Amino acid sequence: MKRMYGFIAIILVLLGIGYFQGGGFATNKTPKVGILTLMHHPALDQIHKGVVAGLKDEGYTDGKNIKIDYQNAQGDQSNLKTMSSKLVNENSDILIGITTPAAQALANATSKIPIVLGAVTDPKDAGLVKNNKKPGGNITGISDQAPLKEQLQLIKDFMPNMQTLGVIYTSSDSSAVTEEKKFVAICKAENFNVKTYSISNSNDLNQVSQQMLTEVDAVFVPTDNTIAGAMQTLVNNANAAKKPIFPTVDTMVKDGGLATYSINQYKLGVRGGKIAGQILKGKITTKDTPIDYIRHGDATVNLKQAKKLGITVPAKFLKEAQTDGEVFK
Repeated sequence: MKRMYGFIAIILVLLGIGYFQGGGFATNKTPKVGILTLMHHPALDQIHKGVVAGLKDEGYTDGKNIKIDYQNAQGDQSNLKTMSSKLVNENSDILIGITTPAAQALANATSKIPIVLGAVTDPKDAGLVKNNKKPGGNITGISDQAPLKEQLQLIKDFMPNMQTLGVIYTSSDSSAVTEEKKFVAICKAENFNVKTYSISNSNDLNQVSQQMLTEVDAVFVPTDNTIAGAMQTLVNNANAAKKPIFPTVDTMVKDGGLATYSINQYKLGVRGGKIAGQILKGKITTKDTPIDYIRHGDATVNLKQAKKLGITVPAKFLKEAQTDGEVFK
């Protein structure tokens, strides 16, 4: 009888160890990563590809030792709630939100499952974390905050005789609003004349941009998914007015912007994927991991656009783009 009691005790101890190893019974189940994005767009798709690569760098390969469930809301924010609930209810081990609306939808769906932000400009301002340096909850990740001082200096170098710079952004996009406010503050501190214009959605872009282009010499676009998705409308109007666009993202330069110091979207995704992998391994926690920033952008220029507008690309910037950045011809 004593031997039987001893055998039972050993079993209970082993079960207890198994339970406490992972907050539940230890299993060999394949970890599941849920990725949610607002829409298909070259910049956002690059972040997604980078996330997958970053996870792989940490030893997690989709279909091998991890399962990735990728959900795309196709630009319809009403889909985000349904998709985020799906990812939570299917017991994802970690969630990744690409764009602020996607991250907010995930945050509204769970306060327990770790969430990694795949490029949110200011997580604190977006209501996602208590503090960008010490998030304190189940969320951490990457900021896609553009190097705004670099952007302004770039614009000055390209347009030394410019009188007024127009800034256009989507009022419902918290990332765009945050960058617009910070950029305008930088301009005012340097006594640089700037005029702002907002749109509610892509349907407003044609009319608002046409009006703006009669009042400014050039256009700056912050990190803004709505305008990125409707970039051709803005480019067509700016080309008609013979005025350049300075966006914050390389894909928007490729689509007809003139130049930027761009945060590389793929690299953002890679860093986000690595953070997710380290959380899965138990190396870091969301509450104690600061929001990550890329401080210097890659020089990016569209030479075809410069020629079309009759603008000379500063030699120093062109060399930097040819050496370490991107040149679209």
